[in-house]
Amino acid sequence: MSAGTSGDAITVRLVKHRKPAVQYPGVVVRDDGDLIVIEAPWSGDAGDLGVVRFEAGDVFVEHYWRNRWCAVKRRTGADGIFKGWYCDAARPATLKDGVLTSIDLDLDLWVPPDRKQIVLLDEDEFEASGWADNDAGAARWARAAIDELEHDARVGAFPFV
Repeated sequence: MSAGTSGDAITVRLVKHRKPAVQYPGVVVRDDGDLIVIEAPWSGDAGDLGVVRFEAGDVFVEHYWRNRWCAVKRRTGADGIFKGWYCDAARPATLKDGVLTSIDLDLDLWVPPDRKQIVLLDEDEFEASGWADNDAGAARWARAAIDELEHDARVGAFPFV
């Protein structure tokens, strides 16, 4: 396991099931051995999830754990207005040779700033992915992670503060 130092430039690599991996630059904010926090500008195309719109200039502060099956990404617009948290069920992250790797398990959660209208996303992708049939353990961890994230968001636990 390698550790990141605050200010280090890294590459974030999101591995998707049955889709090409996504890579983008980020900067380590902190790394305590379990939690890696990075800041990264939105590098994708503009997109509307129905509950939030991702746009050029948006900034993520992303939380990846080495010991939890999730990632939580705090989203702020280019105008400085906080948009909410985008959460992924994901295998525990790794950081090696300047590359943070997160393996996405195709089940996501959107938490708005007021934490009231929490929305489960991509359940159809999760079902179609075959996780339940091909890796039942990962599928259970994904569902448990989403349940835990929803609970943490509703009570305002870290990182939903």
